[in-house]
Amino acid sequence: MPGAVLEMFTNSDEAVINKKLPKELLLRIFSFLDVVTLCRCAQVSRSWNVLALDGSNWQRIDLFDFQRDIEGRVVENISKRCGGFLRKLSLRGCLGVGDSALRTFSQNCRNIELLSLNGCTKITDSTCNSLSKFCPKLKHLDLASCTSITNLSLKALSEGCPLLEQLNISWCDQVTKDGIQALVRCCPGLKGLFLKGCTQLEDEALKHIGAHCPELVTLNLQTCSQITDEGLITICRGCHRLQSLCVSGCANITDAILHALGQNCPRLRILEVARCSQLTDVGFTTLARNCHELEKMDLEECVQITDGTLIQLSIHCPRLQVLSLSHCELITDDGIRHLGSGPCAHDRLEVIELDNCPLITDASLEHLKSCHSLDRIELYDCQQITRAGIKRLRTHLPNIKVHAYFAPVTPPPSVGGSRQRFCRCCVLL
Repeated sequence: MPGAVLEMFTNSDEAVINKKLPKELLLRIFSFLDVVTLCRCAQVSRSWNVLALDGSNWQRIDLFDFQRDIEGRVVENISKRCGGFLRKLSLRGCLGVGDSALRTFSQNCRNIELLSLNGCTKITDSTCNSLSKFCPKLKHLDLASCTSITNLSLKALSEGCPLLEQLNISWCDQVTKDGIQALVRCCPGLKGLFLKGCTQLEDEALKHIGAHCPELVTLNLQTCSQITDEGLITICRGCHRLQSLCVSGCANITDAILHALGQNCPRLRILEVARCSQLTDVGFTTLARNCHELEKMDLEECVQITDGTLIQLSIHCPRLQVLSLSHCELITDDGIRHLGSGPCAHDRLEVIELDNCPLITDASLEHLKSCHSLDRIELYDCQQITRAGIKRLRTHLPNIKVHAYFAPVTPPPSVGGSRQRFCRCCVLL
């Protein structure tokens, strides 16, 4: 500990705790405290102020639950205090932080490994230039909703941050294949790419990812509506370690992508294909028979699938935990029966969503009553589900959360009286 700190303790602080405990031990205790508690401790005494604000205690900072309206000068002060100690910083939602503050931050905190700027809408390519110049150890960067970000940012990151493992540029809709190409060629260790809402991306961008990202584990392409089977098949063939894929809202894809996943990505755990209406039982059969580690599937509005898909999932996917079948209008009680008797049912299945499945009846709830891990079931607009059926399910699963809606019964019009009668809802309104 520096001599100035020791002198402050010996000359200025008479508190019993400071006499009994070695200053190194107090510093160690402070290292476990969060930002708010550290700031409170800093106000106790001069000696505690020195300890609480010691840079070694500020290696991981998340301001999201503390204060989100901070100004750039606060980030600058934090960076000066923490210096090379800081490894992880979240400024998620800090709308007042801009390029100037982050340039100072980059210069002072050159060992930063994880940085979240999610929703920091003031930042531009200038911030990525600063990170590229001063922060070569950066591994995780979140730029979601930073809509001024362009291909120039990705080129800068590729030049200065070769260790990058995870990048989130969701809703950065100025990014095109040129930026993706520059990034993946120089960051071969990428494991997570979140490109949700990057609407300019086409198959050519996916081909670059498939060719240069063999370590890729997670890929989110939600609402990238221009992509097709051609690009995604390249991903499957080049990224055999893929565990999580989201292509919800990519309406052009067909069963070909399910076949490619089944043939190339046996470790797949999460698949989100909501609103991909061309997918059928044929594709999901190939997928289920080859991807036995599937845990979460979002099949909402995959309108062509039938009980055949559920039969295959129940046989081949024993680890299934979350399954969304909302708006899959061909699903019947028989499909749920197979699911409820499959190997995932008793110990694994936690959530099943059946909103707007018109053929589902109370019989399905009977088939699910032995799913002891079932935590939540969605039943909105399932017209054949009754309150009595839900009540019977709850006798077997008392802690289950059931989300359903039953229209209030409108009373018949009064006879013989001139006064109009209203149902309880109308009275409230």
